[in-house]
Amino acid sequence: MPRTSVADLPRFDCRDAYVATLSELAGADQRIVGVVNDSVGSSKLAGFRRSFPDRLINVGIAEQDMVGVAAGLANGGRIPFVSAASCFLTARALEQIKADVAYSNHNVKLCGMSPGVAYGELGPTHHSIEDIAWLRAIANLTVIVPSDPVETSAALRWAAAVEGPVFVRVSRMSVPQVNPDDYAFVPGRAVTLRDGGDVTLIANGTVLWRALVAAERLEAEGVSARVLSMPTVKPLDTEAVVAAARETAGIVTIEESTIAGGLGGAVAETVVQHHPARVAILGIPEFAPTGSAAYLLDRYGMSPEGIADAARSLLRHG
Repeated sequence: MPRTSVADLPRFDCRDAYVATLSELAGADQRIVGVVNDSVGSSKLAGFRRSFPDRLINVGIAEQDMVGVAAGLANGGRIPFVSAASCFLTARALEQIKADVAYSNHNVKLCGMSPGVAYGELGPTHHSIEDIAWLRAIANLTVIVPSDPVETSAALRWAAAVEGPVFVRVSRMSVPQVNPDDYAFVPGRAVTLRDGGDVTLIANGTVLWRALVAAERLEAEGVSARVLSMPTVKPLDTEAVVAAARETAGIVTIEESTIAGGLGGAVAETVVQHHPARVAILGIPEFAPTGSAAYLLDRYGMSPEGIADAARSLLRHG
């Protein structure tokens, strides 16, 4: 019986997993509070507000204040989950994230909603393709990019339990479930979703399922592609990257973000320092135009066929 393609699996909005998990965590721990910037609707937090009306703080459209308030709450023993569109959270409040949260080592959980090109039709001002590169440069901050609702929930549970600053990207784009129901998130650890010895595909977030479909197509051509899920961009799983560099002909990275300084940059830095190998970085190289998220990902070579083409090219020239 033919195996079902990842492309044909049901799709989910990770914000649903986000609010369900946050509500469950808040029900078990009175220290957990939500902090938003007039983003209750876009974060799907209406249910959380009904359940915990005195534990959702809306500062209005004031992202810098939002992060500062969260730092103050953490200083008072609360566990704030800051929920805001990633483009505004990470750009407008970058100084507060750096100084008030990361440098001060406050127990704040930053949740970047609708990241990447999820707001595609609203254009470049709403594309959040730089967030991972910006935050990866800040010390003392764990940076997580979940790929499906299961991983989103698992990452949030880990973030709530650990002491210290964490950033989690929460997608609004519909994605299939690629992790098992009993998946356990481990920071700094890659997950091998497909084994292979010819070429390695490393991805996270909303494009991971596309890498899996690309691997299916390559398999039909006799090419064995390893697919590594890399939910933690910082800290990166150096051992998994170095093993891929040693054991396959090269690495293709795929990410819904800029090609400068994100997952691809982290992988390339690791490879050049530990085991030089060919690396092709797929992402967004410019201010992306206005258009649907699916159109934009395809435009920049992150369709399943585009990812497969990058792997083929790497193998031809390796």
